[in-house]
Amino acid sequence: MQIKIKKLTPDAITPNYAHHDDAGLDLFAIEEMLIEVGQIVQFSTGIAMEVPEGYVGLIWDKSGLSHNHGLKTLGGVLDSSYRGEIKIGIINLGKESYTVGKGHKIAQMIIQQKVTAEIVEVSDLDNNEKSERREGGLGSTGK
Repeated sequence: MQIKIKKLTPDAITPNYAHHDDAGLDLFAIEEMLIEVGQIVQFSTGIAMEVPEGYVGLIWDKSGLSHNHGLKTLGGVLDSSYRGEIKIGIINLGKESYTVGKGHKIAQMIIQQKVTAEIVEVSDLDNNEKSERREGGLGSTGK
């Protein structure tokens, strides 16, 4: 599969896989920005891409940024019909301000096949007698 990339600014960095067996393409910031604790910011990547029909790009955290600094990506679905700039929303859930430098990795994108479900409205759902869970929700399985 090929993913077409268009640089919208000369300093944009083409997304890439850091290792040959990585699932996620690294996405890079084209600007330096300080993210205060609790602040939501939006980073420009300076790129647009053409995800093939039947696929979707899913934007995820970089594990080092999330685990070590509390940076969480927001709203990460890139539909195959979108051709605008890829922007990355990030919230700082950490305990300290964090500066992302120009050219730093800020997120990763996984390209995945898309399934379109047929939605059917019904009056009752299968109670799934084989399942112990049924309507059990948060915390229903114990600690």
